[in-house]
Amino acid sequence: MMEMRDTRSNASLLVSLVLFFSTFVLLLPVQCEDGDDSFVPSFYTDEIYKELEGLTKAFTRDIKEELNFCIKDVNKDWEEAFDFKGKLDFVDSCVKQKGDFRDRVCTTAEIRHYFRSLFEQGASSASYLKPNRNCNLTSWVSGCEPGWSCSAGQQIDLKKDIKDIPSRTSDCEPCCEGFFCPQGLTCMITCPLGSYCPLAKLNETTGVCDPYNYQIPAGETNHTCGSADIWSGVVNNSNIFCSPGSYCPSPTRKVSCDSGYYCRMGSTHQNPCSQLSSCNPNTANQNMHAYGALLIVALSALLIFIYNCSDQVLATRERRKAKTREAAVKHVRETTQAREKWKIAKDAAKKHTAGLQKQLSRTFSRKKSGRQGDQLPSVASDSSSKPEASSAGSNAKKNEPSNLTMMLNSLENDPNSDEGFDLQIGDKNIKKQIPRGKKLHTHSQILRYAYGQLEKEKAQQEQNKNLTFSGVLSMATEGEVRTRPVIEVAFKDLTLTLKGKNKHLLRCVTGKIMPGRVSAVMGPSGAGKTTFLSALAGKSRGCTMSGSILINGKPESIHSYKKITGFVPQDDIVHGNLTVEENLHFSARCRLPADMPKPDKVLIVERVIDALGLQPVRDSLVGTIEKRGISGGQRKRVNVGLEMVMEPSLLILDEPTTGLDSASSSLLLRALRREALEGVNICMVLHQPSYTLFRMFDDIIFLAKGGLTAYHGPVKKVEEYFASIGIPVPDRMNPPDHFIDILEGLVKPSSGVTHETLPVRWMLHNGYPVPLDMLHLADQIAASSSTSNVTGATKATEESSDQSFSREVWEEMKSNIRIQRDNIDEIFSRTKDLSNRVTPGVARQYRYFVGRVSKQLLREAKLQAVDYLLLFVAGAILGTLTKVNDETFGSLGYTYTVIAVSLLSMIAALRSFSLDKLQYLRESAAGISSLAHFLSKDTVDLFNTIIKPVVYLSMFYFFSNPRSTFISNYIVLLCLVYCVTGIAYALAIFFDPGPAQLWSVLLPVVMTLVANQNKDTKLMKTLVQLCYPKWALEAFIIANAERYTGVWLITRCGSLISSGYDVSKWPICLVVLIVNGIVARVVAFFCLVISHRR
Repeated sequence: MMEMRDTRSNASLLVSLVLFFSTFVLLLPVQCEDGDDSFVPSFYTDEIYKELEGLTKAFTRDIKEELNFCIKDVNKDWEEAFDFKGKLDFVDSCVKQKGDFRDRVCTTAEIRHYFRSLFEQGASSASYLKPNRNCNLTSWVSGCEPGWSCSAGQQIDLKKDIKDIPSRTSDCEPCCEGFFCPQGLTCMITCPLGSYCPLAKLNETTGVCDPYNYQIPAGETNHTCGSADIWSGVVNNSNIFCSPGSYCPSPTRKVSCDSGYYCRMGSTHQNPCSQLSSCNPNTANQNMHAYGALLIVALSALLIFIYNCSDQVLATRERRKAKTREAAVKHVRETTQAREKWKIAKDAAKKHTAGLQKQLSRTFSRKKSGRQGDQLPSVASDSSSKPEASSAGSNAKKNEPSNLTMMLNSLENDPNSDEGFDLQIGDKNIKKQIPRGKKLHTHSQILRYAYGQLEKEKAQQEQNKNLTFSGVLSMATEGEVRTRPVIEVAFKDLTLTLKGKNKHLLRCVTGKIMPGRVSAVMGPSGAGKTTFLSALAGKSRGCTMSGSILINGKPESIHSYKKITGFVPQDDIVHGNLTVEENLHFSARCRLPADMPKPDKVLIVERVIDALGLQPVRDSLVGTIEKRGISGGQRKRVNVGLEMVMEPSLLILDEPTTGLDSASSSLLLRALRREALEGVNICMVLHQPSYTLFRMFDDIIFLAKGGLTAYHGPVKKVEEYFASIGIPVPDRMNPPDHFIDILEGLVKPSSGVTHETLPVRWMLHNGYPVPLDMLHLADQIAASSSTSNVTGATKATEESSDQSFSREVWEEMKSNIRIQRDNIDEIFSRTKDLSNRVTPGVARQYRYFVGRVSKQLLREAKLQAVDYLLLFVAGAILGTLTKVNDETFGSLGYTYTVIAVSLLSMIAALRSFSLDKLQYLRESAAGISSLAHFLSKDTVDLFNTIIKPVVYLSMFYFFSNPRSTFISNYIVLLCLVYCVTGIAYALAIFFDPGPAQLWSVLLPVVMTLVANQNKDTKLMKTLVQLCYPKWALEAFIIANAERYTGVWLITRCGSLISSGYDVSKWPICLVVLIVNGIVARVVAFFCLVISHRR
C-alpha cells in the first residue's frame, strides 16, 4: 500500500503528469481549416514535434515510475485526456492569432511551479500562485492576471528540462480559448478533454469574467477577459469541467445531450441510455427506476415463491419415496401370502399322496388267487414303482412346477427384475441365484430386499421363540450374519472427585457390565448415576479419576472403541429439521462400515424403525422449538435409534425412558433386549420403572448418595439380598420404588438399617475394602448403634466447613486451571483405534453432509428469504440516500455498503454453526469427521455468498448509479461477503449465540470507523491494515475512480493520494479479502475441533 506522500512530492508527481499531457498536444501536427493559409507552415509544426519528442519519452518513464498509484496505463489515460486528433481547431485558431504561439507555452519549470504552489496550499480554491520571477511584488505585468499570457521574447529549447522560469513580460495578451492561464503565471497550458475552456465574457453587472469568476484589473481599459485561469480538482474549482447534461468533444465546444442520451460531468461524448431506462434532454444520469421496478417485482415474486413453496420440493420427493416403500411392502406381503398358500397346498398334496399309497397297499395285499398271485409280482412291482414314481413326480414337481409354482418362481426368477428374491419358494437351488445386497441398485429393489428380510426374521422368530436374535438373523440370512465385537467393561474402586474441591461424585464402585446383558443403574437424585455412565464412556471432565476401568480385561481407553460404542445422552439431541428416517439414515451411513453394501444399511435402518415403532412417523419432521414435530416419546426413541443403527457393541443410555409412558418404555426395552441377544453390552440409567419393566433387565446397579454402590448384581437376586439385610419388600409395593425410597432416606426399615450403612453393608458382603472415613459405619453395623453415626457425620460436616473464604477462592482458581490444562491435553491426545471398523472417509462423509445440509437449507428457505429481503431493502435505501458523489467517487455510499452487507451477512451466517452445536458435539464424539461437517456447511453457504451480492446490488447499483461497472462492484462485494462469512463462522463457534450476535454487530461498525481514521502513527497504520473494511473500501473506490478520466485526472490522483490508495492494487485488495476469509475459516475450524474435545 502506497504511503501518504508529503505535499512537495505530490506537487512534483502531478507536475510530471500534466507536463507530459500538455506537451503531447504540441506533438500532434497542426491542421489548419484553411488549406491555403500560409501563415502556419507545415514545417513549423514538424519542428515543434522534433523538439519535444525526446522530452515526451522522458516524462513517460517518470510517470510509470512515480505516478503508477493513480495511472495504470499511460497510453490509455493520455488518449482519454489529450487525444485531440481531428479536434485541433482550437490550436489552429490560437496559432493564427499569435505568431509566437510556441513562446507562450509553459515550460517544465513553469508547470512545475504552478502545481507545486497549488498543492502546497493544500489544493485550496485560491487562484493565485506563489511569487515567481515574472509575477512578484516588484514585477506584475498584465500577463500575471488570470486568463492572460505573455511571450518569452526569445527562442526556448523545449527539449531541455528547464529548471528556471524564463522571463515573460512582453507582448501580454488574453489566453487563447482551449488553454488556461493561471493567475501569477504568464504562460498557457492546454485544457484536457472533458473540459470547456471558452473565452470569458465580462459581466457588466458583477464585473467578473463569466464563467470563470475572475475580475479584470481596475483602471486598465485595454485589459479584457481571457480564457480559463485554473485546472485543479473538482472540489476546488469546477469551472472548466464540462457541465452535467452536456458533452464537450473539444475544450472549445459544448453540446447539449439529446433525448435518449445522458452526459455526466466532464463527458466528451453522449452515452446512450439502456433499455427500459429513460433519458430526457440535457440529463446527467439515466433514469433506471424501470430496472428497479422490474427487479423489485421479479425478486419479490421469487421470495414469495421461496417463502411459500420451499417445503414442497422435499415434500414431493418424500411422497414419491413413500409410494415406492408402500409398493415394496405390498409386494412382500403378497409374496408372503403366496408362499404360505403354496406351503399349505404342498403339505396337502403330500398327505394325499401318502394316504393313497397306504390304501393301494392294503387293497393289493388282500388278493390271494393264483392269477392274482401271478399278477402280484407285477402288481407288487407296480406298487413298488409307485413310491418311486411318486418320488420322481415329487422331484419332477420341483423341476417342472405347476401353474401356481411357475407363477411364484417366475416372480422370483424374472431376469428383468429382482422382485421376490427375498423369499424362498419351490426349488431350494434358487437360493444360489438370489441377488445379494451388493447386486442391488434401484431404490425399489433395495426396499424389497429389506422388507423381505424383515418378514423372514419375524417368521423365524415366531417359529423359534427360544432362539437368540443372532440365530434368527442367521436363519433369515442363510448363515451370513455379521458378528459384532464383544466389549466387556470391568471397573474396580472407581472414584471420581471434583478437582480442587475434594468432593466425591463417585466412590469405590466395583463390578462389571457384560455383553449380551441389559444393565440398569438406579438410585436417588444426586447419587452419581449419570456421572457413572460418563466415566464408563470416557466423557467425565473436570474430575480426578482413581481406580481402574478394564476393557475386555485390558487397561485400554474406551475411546479406542468409540466407533463401536454408542452413547445416548439424556437430552434428545437430534436434528429437528430432518425427518425421522433422515436422522437415522445419516447416522447409519456415516458410522457403519464403509464396505457394507447399501441394501444392508437400509435393512438395518428399517429394522430399527420397525423395532422402535417409528413406522407411522418415519416421514415426519422431528421438530424444533419453533416448529412442532413428532411427540416427545417418539423423539426419545429417535434419540436411541441414532445409536442403534450403527450396530454398537457397547450401548450406554442416560435415562432413555424418562418422559415415556409404560407402553413406549416396554417397546423401547424390548428393542434393546433384542440388541442384547446379539451380544451387545447395554447399560442405562433408569427412573421409577414399572415392575414388568424392572423384570426385563438382567442386572441392576443401585447407587446410594455420594456415588457409593448399594447393590450390583442380577435382578432376580436383588429382593433376596435386601431381605437378607432386613429390608423386605412390602406387599403390593414396586420393589425398585421401595429400594429407592430406602436409599433416599424417605422410608426407614423396621429392622433399624439406615441408608447410610447400605454401601458399607454391600462392601462387607462382597469383601471389598472399606474406606477409612467409613469405618465408623462398619462399627455401627457391628454394634447396631446409630449414635456414633450422627456424631461422625457432624464432625465431618464441621471439618469440611472449616475453611476460609480466600482459600476457597484459591482452590477454585487452581481447579479451573487444572480443568483447562486437561482440556488442552485432551485436544492433542490420540488413542489407537481398536474397534476393527473402517467407517467412510472424509470425502464420502462430506458428500453425505452436503446432502443433509442442503435439505436443511431448503427447509429453512423462509429464513433465507427474510435475509434476502433485508439486503434488498438495505440496497434500495442506501442507494437512494447516498447518490454517488463525483468529488469523493462515492466513498460515503460504499462505506455504508460495507457496514450493511457485513452486518446482515454475518448475522445470517451465524445460523450455520450456532443452531446445531449440540448435534455436532454428539456426532463428533461418535467419530464422525469434523472436517466434513465444516466443509459441507461452508460449501452450501457458497450459494448465499454468490446470491447475496446480486440481491443487494440489484437495488443499490441502479439507485446510486456509480460510474464503475456492475461486474466490478459484484466482484468486490462477493469477496467481502466471503470474508465476513468466515469471521461469522469463528464467532458462532467460539461464542454462545447471544455474544456472537453482539460481536457481529460491533465488528463491522468499529472496523469500518478504524479503517477511515487518519494514519498518523505506525500503530494506526497497522490497525488499518488489519481491518477488512479498508480493503473493501479501497477496491470499491479504485474501481469507481478508474472510470474518471480526462479532466478528472487531477481529481483522481489527488483523491487517491489523500486516501493512500493505489489504482494498481485492486486485485491485491480482492486477494486480501479472500485470504482474510480463508484465515477466518481456519480459525473457525480450529475452534470447532477444540469445542468437541472440551
